Amino acid sequence: MTWKLISATPSPYARKVRIALQEKGIPFELQTEVPWDSTTATPQYNPLEKLPVLILDDGTAIYESHFILEWLETKYPEPSILPKDVNGRLFAKQVEVVCDGMCDAMVIAFFENMREKDKQSEPWKARQMRKVEGGLRQLDTWVKQNTSSQFMIGDKLTLADLAAGSFLGWFSLRYADHKWPTQYPALKKYYDGLEELEYFQNTRPSPQSVTDKVV
Repeated sequence: MTWKLISATPSPYARKVRIALQEKGIPFELQTEVPWDSTTATPQYNPLEKLPVLILDDGTAIYESHFILEWLETKYPEPSILPKDVNGRLFAKQVEVVCDGMCDAMVIAFFENMREKDKQSEPWKARQMRKVEGGLRQLDTWVKQNTSSQFMIGDKLTLADLAAGSFLGWFSLRYADHKWPTQYPALKKYYDGLEELEYFQNTRPSPQSVTDKVV
């Protein structure tokens, strides 16, 4: 069994899935694409034309990162990427909601910045950045609640860490001038600890260029 994962090198959504697949010991082949370019195969598998897409041996496509992770956890529950207790599981999913929301906001801002200067909306970009600032504050608060471990919940890697680490890695790449590492030293220490783990090291994001005009 070797599945295929269509991914983009900077994608925080795909990085979550890549780490989860490795954690669960599931072999897969990585197919790297730029989802915004006309040459992408993404529309063949996902009607929403978004990455990542997990393609099974029989050609079945599983898409949207949160659903792929839920599908993996249901089909291959061990080792689990969710805490065993109900409250912990719900909390991990709440962390993912916040992280994905920040990712969504920054993708919107990224493409707004690609528009011609006189067509950009500063209030719209500011609204997206407020979401990120609020999310960063919340992540910092959550990290400080578990001072006895390098992880967000308990003493093992969970979905919360996959989501938080993937967002922070992508944000550090795309918005390298943001001051979050000095604003939130506890969050920076937490992130640095995750980046030392094997599956975070071999999935570090790298930039891609969008060649087609999409805005």
